[in-house]
Amino acid sequence: MEKVKGIAFFDLDGTLLNEHSDVTIETSQAIIQLQENNIIPVIATGRTNLEVKEISARTGIDSLITMNGQYVLYEGKEIYSDFIPSDVSQRLYEQTQALGHEIGYYTPDLINVSNHNEIVKKTYAFIHSNLPEVNKNLHLERDLNMLLVLGQGHDELYAENFPELTFFRNTPYSIDVINKGGSKGKGVQEFVKALGLEGVPTYGFGDGPNDIDLLKACDYRIAMGNARPELKEIATYVTTSHREDGILRALRQYNLI
Repeated sequence: MEKVKGIAFFDLDGTLLNEHSDVTIETSQAIIQLQENNIIPVIATGRTNLEVKEISARTGIDSLITMNGQYVLYEGKEIYSDFIPSDVSQRLYEQTQALGHEIGYYTPDLINVSNHNEIVKKTYAFIHSNLPEVNKNLHLERDLNMLLVLGQGHDELYAENFPELTFFRNTPYSIDVINKGGSKGKGVQEFVKALGLEGVPTYGFGDGPNDIDLLKACDYRIAMGNARPELKEIATYVTTSHREDGILRALRQYNLI
């Protein structure tokens, strides 16, 4: 490995991706320039590996923090993975059914949902993803890194009934669910530790509530112009929105490209 001059961690939706959930040519070129400048670009997302495969290929970014820090890859190789206990997944499934909600099951290479109802369809349309297959029992068959509560309301009830889990509402229709103590920030820490890159400058880019820990774990904290107010409050730099080349402006601000 050549001497690493920095690590840039990018959220996807509302950050690296534009309003069409796509990567612009200019952003792709900036990623290439980052790599030429010995800056490691890393995708840090709530999505699973399966959902970012195409984006990873288009950008050339093969280092990933997925499922809100539950799974970490460096150059395509696993360096960290955290699982939700199956009995906890079963209890959450039962809770969703009691509230008229559904549940999504996430592994690095597979997504299943408990049903195809209107909320489930709206969720995956909202994030521009294909509708997963139905399998109510994946938590009994596979180790799961993340769950998705598919429904509106009852956020506080879930948090009260499952203190061992962390809940992030990332869309109007769904809540990301991971182990307590897990976060994109935890993924950043595991990435840096595994590669022995302590002391190398880190840059975090984000816009949503699950990016707070990501930014806090980095030396330089960049909030997008479209970011939530709580991100802008902790940011070292607020750039323009994801619709206005905010990534490029921030990379230039820190002389990374």
